[in-house]
Amino acid sequence: MADPKRVLLAKPRGYCAGVDRAVVTVEKALELYGAPVYVRKEIVHNRHVVETLAGKGAVFVEENAEVPPGSVVVFSAHGVAPEVHDQAAERGLKAIDATCPLVTKVHKEARRYAEEDFDILLIGHDGHEEVIGTSGEAPEHIQLVDGPDSVDGITIRDPEKVVWLSQTTLSVDETMETVDRLKKRLPMLQNPPSDDICYATQNRQQVVKDIAADCDVMLVVGSKNSSNSVRLVEVAVQHGAKTGHLIDFAHEIDEAWLEGASTVGLSSGASVPDNLVQDVLAHLAERGFTSVEEFEPVTEKIAFSLPRELAKDLKAAGRA
Repeated sequence: MADPKRVLLAKPRGYCAGVDRAVVTVEKALELYGAPVYVRKEIVHNRHVVETLAGKGAVFVEENAEVPPGSVVVFSAHGVAPEVHDQAAERGLKAIDATCPLVTKVHKEARRYAEEDFDILLIGHDGHEEVIGTSGEAPEHIQLVDGPDSVDGITIRDPEKVVWLSQTTLSVDETMETVDRLKKRLPMLQNPPSDDICYATQNRQQVVKDIAADCDVMLVVGSKNSSNSVRLVEVAVQHGAKTGHLIDFAHEIDEAWLEGASTVGLSSGASVPDNLVQDVLAHLAERGFTSVEEFEPVTEKIAFSLPRELAKDLKAAGRA
């Protein structure tokens, strides 16, 4: 009898502590203040999460100008520039900042190095909300470095006063390749005081690396605008998976992807609720992939407290 088709299930996967905090922030705000609660940008980059919260009364807007004066607005996990806080204050909005604490750490680093008059090379993707927010902390000091190929285009004032920071959701390997290129040009380039790429991004990438070579197909549950989810597919293919695909939902799986496959790898981005992964497992089981092996090389135990603005109001209302 032939061995059953199998699924190699990555763990850690799905929600990181910052995403969980952001989603719970919107849910608690809706419970405490009542609908509508406005959210600037997508609270996290996941279609299902945004649609679910919208169904509960969250209203997603692009800018503060769309929020009625005096309303509650939640800032997304990706972080915002200082001017966004100023705009909210000018409109009399009750702002709740759900920025991931790990992104806030990068913002603080940017401010500190700017105060010391460093040139700051921010490794990240042009147009990503996190990059826009971080750049807004010190726009006159920050230059974007969008991958190794953009290294040659940078200009600095003093080669002894330059530091690199990074978007938290990048590929670890590509970031270090960019850093290596930068250091060949700028031998005095300083490293950030601690690793900017978040623990969850690194953990999810590492377990995908561990299982990729055994996979005929790697499926990653996540949305196309989720940087860390896109990176997981890239990492899987770079480390031996024959093919890799990004999907939001199980029904998006193309039957042709599974033809001739005996081993499917499965992971999910850091903004993906696990019920979507379970849906994919059920979909695969119906197609003969009944053996599921879960790989968990590291256990995550990090949790973040709610934003102080919300926590204070919850306590006052006796709901803390």
